[in-house]
Formats: sequence, structure tokens, C-alpha cells
Amino acid sequence: MRFEIVGKDFVRDGKPIKIISGAVHYFRNMPDTWADIFKKLRACGCNCVETYCAWNAHEKQPGVFDFAKNLDIAKFIEMAGEAGLMVIVRPGPYICSEWDFGGLPWWLQREQGLEIRCMNPVYIRYFNRYLDRICDKIRPYLATNGGPVIMVQCENEYGSYGDDKEYLAYLRDGFRARGIDVPLFTSDGGDAHHLLDGTVEGVLSTVNFGSHVKENFMVHDVLFPDSPKMCMEMWDGWFDAWGDEVHHTTDAETYAKIAEEMLEKGSLNMYMFIGGTNFGFTAGANHYEKYTPDVTSYDYDAPLTECGDVTEKYLALRRIFAKYAEEPLPEIPENRTKKAFGKVNLAEKAGFFANLEKISDPVSSEVPHCMEDYGFGFGYIAYRTILNREYENASLTFESIGDRAQIFINREPVGTIFVNDKEYAVNFSAKKGDELLILVENMGRTNYGSKMMRKKGIVGRCLINGKIHFHWDVFPLPMEDLSALDFSCGNGEKTAFYRGRFEIKAPADTFLRLDGFTKGFAVLNGFNLGRYWCIGPQHTLYVPASLLNEGENELIVFESDGLAGEAVAEFTDVPDLGPVK
Repeated sequence: MRFEIVGKDFVRDGKPIKIISGAVHYFRNMPDTWADIFKKLRACGCNCVETYCAWNAHEKQPGVFDFAKNLDIAKFIEMAGEAGLMVIVRPGPYICSEWDFGGLPWWLQREQGLEIRCMNPVYIRYFNRYLDRICDKIRPYLATNGGPVIMVQCENEYGSYGDDKEYLAYLRDGFRARGIDVPLFTSDGGDAHHLLDGTVEGVLSTVNFGSHVKENFMVHDVLFPDSPKMCMEMWDGWFDAWGDEVHHTTDAETYAKIAEEMLEKGSLNMYMFIGGTNFGFTAGANHYEKYTPDVTSYDYDAPLTECGDVTEKYLALRRIFAKYAEEPLPEIPENRTKKAFGKVNLAEKAGFFANLEKISDPVSSEVPHCMEDYGFGFGYIAYRTILNREYENASLTFESIGDRAQIFINREPVGTIFVNDKEYAVNFSAKKGDELLILVENMGRTNYGSKMMRKKGIVGRCLINGKIHFHWDVFPLPMEDLSALDFSCGNGEKTAFYRGRFEIKAPADTFLRLDGFTKGFAVLNGFNLGRYWCIGPQHTLYVPASLLNEGENELIVFESDGLAGEAVAEFTDVPDLGPVK
């Protein structure tokens, strides 16, 4: 395939085309679902698939890269090409995407003097290493090498963040030096200040929006009159944050009309075609006036649901896209099977305090430091000390918290602090020799804007009655390996791990309800399904069939706040992402 930009047109094999694309993130979907998603893209009338690449998923630790399973970007591209789809790749290094830290690795925050998304030499050194590896995966599949990849993005929505044009030019030249010889592009909001700061010479400029096609291209038409017009993120829904009153949705027919208007103007990429899932601790957060962590589901009210089901929005878009098809559209594949496996009694209980030293090795610290200083980036961190005198209604205060701290005296809760609280203070009373423990949860790094570099755990000084308290044992709790848990101890504790085993005959997609639980995360057969929180709007966790075993399965649920009901989980065939308007 030969793909190029000629004047105002995208041209494939000498013929002008419209790109009709949908966003699918390989790292948010299981590999055994990719083929089904690609078939549904084709059946919807799409000729292209777009994906981000998540640097922090591929390089969890400095210099250690992972491209296996649902991180196999090369296999994803290969399968898309075999399905007859062109591919657009957006490798970052920054992607936003409501993904933890916008796709940047947490360990960057350990580097002194580092500033992200600019010509900072430390940042450059690290992202060069990443780009070397990710470009090695992409290069064989470029259209110029006979593959399906037609375009590659430089950075992402940079005009909303900064104005370092030298940085953008450096990225552009870096992609070219690595053999990425297909058209490069940027994507930004349609306002003048976004386009002026986010674009760079020699790179196609595209625009992101969810409505008002004509208005969003008014500035672009003036700045780039002889360029193809493409909405690189035509938002078809939105993401949910914990505590939202509703699951965000948009009207199917209204969105289809926007798509039709965009195709009259140029080309489009639906964001998202399928949202997928923020498994584990990968969900990001926004932080403007308030910190708003995102839920585990990234359903996004996309044309395909989180589990890949066809929606009314899909059907409405198909009617529009069929008008642009060169041949009749394929039949729509059937939705994958969903099953309700029923209730599971999580009868085994392992107390958090009784198991703390079994699942983490303490680090002696004169004063508490942030999570990153102890060499890990996700999950929880516990700070434990023994009080050396009696306290009556003492004030425990923090300079900053990332993101939610529970305070315990002798294993009993005395208060909780959230990053959005007006004051970071809890009063307590205790005797000499009592144990003070602070359990802090990282609920997701900010993925957009000027507050991305906020660290996690206890940040800055922790004071008792305005004075520094010394001598702490600090417990890193990434929660990656729970095999050492002892379910014979700590049965009376409210903060605890619960375990249940169940058998099934034939695995299928299902959804986990935890109605009796308050806050925490769930691990199925060693795989972290993600966070849950009773405040919603999300009330089920998606469980792909590939995570279930034929025969015995193990479910472990960590409950940080104490049960609200019975320790019973339920696997249902119906998702519950919250009420809609």
C-alpha cells in the first residue's frame, strides 16, 4: 500500500480517500478480543483503526520492556492489517487518555531536576530509549514497508500543555531518524492558542472535538488552508470519575449526524470505538480545582461497550458510514457470550495489620517520604510508628497527601483524609507505646495539565501537634503478589483481604458485583481487575473470559474501609456502570 498526503487529500495507491477510523487501545483490551473488534470495525464501515501506545505499560521499570500479551503492539498492528484495516499509531511519549500519568512512567518522578514534555535533558534521555524500542515495533509495519501503518503522531495535544517548539521539532526529527517515514501529525483543540503552540512545521495538524465541526475548524482553515481536514479525536462519549452522579452518555443519532458533517469536511477518528478497561491501578485522574480520579471502566459510551457489544450508536454510525463504502458492508458479528456464574462466598479473611509484614518488607525512615522515594509507583503505602508519650486530642497534620490517607491507632480507625479536603488534619488520643499507622492509597496520577507531577503517599512534612515525629517503619504495598497472605490470622480486622474459590465449566465474559464491600480492589486468579468504590457510578467490574479458568478459580478482594454488608461477590451477565440521564 502506498499512502501519502497530496494537497488537501489523503491518497492511497493513487486514489483520494476519506479515513474512517475508530480508536482501540490494545492495552485496555484482551488479545483474544482484538479479532472480534476488528471485524466489528469493518462491519461498521471503518477502514482504519487508531491506537495510543502506553509508555508506562511497556517500561514499568527503567530499561525493562514488556511487549507480551495485551502489550503486543506489533501483533495488534499485524492483526489489524490482516483484517483489512489501515492503522494510525500514537506512541506519545505523552498520550493523556485518562491513563495513569498520561502514559509517562511513574519512575520519572524520582529524577532530580526533571521536567516533563520539554527539552529537559533527563526527560529526553529516557524518552529516547522508549522511542527506540517502540519504533522498532512499529517500523516493520509502516505503509512504506508494505504494512498497514499510514500515520504516526508526535506527542499529543501539546498546545493544551506547553509551548516548547524545539521539543516538538526534536520529536519530529527523532521519528524521522528512527525510520518512521509515513506522514507525522499532531492533534490539538481547534482554538488558535492550541494550534499555534501545538503544531510544528512539516507535520500534519489535526483537531480534537466532539461537536460543532464548522466552528472547530474555523481557525484551522485559516492557518492550514491547503491541508487535509481530520478530526483525530471525535469524542463519542466521555469518561467517568468516582463520585459522578451518572455514567456519561451521548445521544446516538446526534453523534451520527456530527460524524456525517465531519465526513463532508474531511476524515475522522472516533474516540473511542471501544473504550476497554483500566485494569489494575492504571486509571488516571484529572486535577483542576479538585482531584477527580477515574473509575476502572473506560466504557466511554463508545459504539462498542466495554465488553465489545454493539450499541445503538454503532448502528447509527453504520448507516452513515455505509454511504462511503466502496462495497457492501460485512454482516455485524454476534456479541460475545456473557454468563452469570452466581454468588461466591468470600469466607476466608486475612487481616491487613496481621499480614502487613508478610506482604511487605519495612523500610526504616526517620520521617515519612512519598511513595516514589521508596522505589515503587502504584497501590498503597503504610507508615507505622510507636508513640513515645501520651497524646490527648492531638492534631496529626500533613503538608500534602496523594491521595487518600486512613489513620489508625492500635488498628482502629480514627479518621480519613482525602486530597480534596480543606484541611489535612485528624485529631487523635493515644497512650505511650500505642501504634500509629497511616495507610495511603494512590488513586491514580493526573493525566492532563499542570499538576501531573504530584507525587503519592505522604508528601512533605507529617506533624503531630506541629512538631516532627521521628522513627517510622514504611511498608511499600504495590499489591502485585498476594501469595504470602495468611488467611488464618486477623479475622477480626475491618481492613482485610477476603478470599473465595469457585468452579465453572465454560469461561465466558461476566461482571463482578461487590455490593457488600466499600472500597478497594479485586484480584481474579492473580490478575488485578481494578478498583471498586461504593460511591459509584460504576458498580460492576468487567471480567473477560480469558481471565477465568475452566474448573477452580480464586477471587481475592481487598477492603480498606470495612464491609457495608456481607462478604459475598456475585458474577452477573449484566454490567452496571451507573444511572444515565
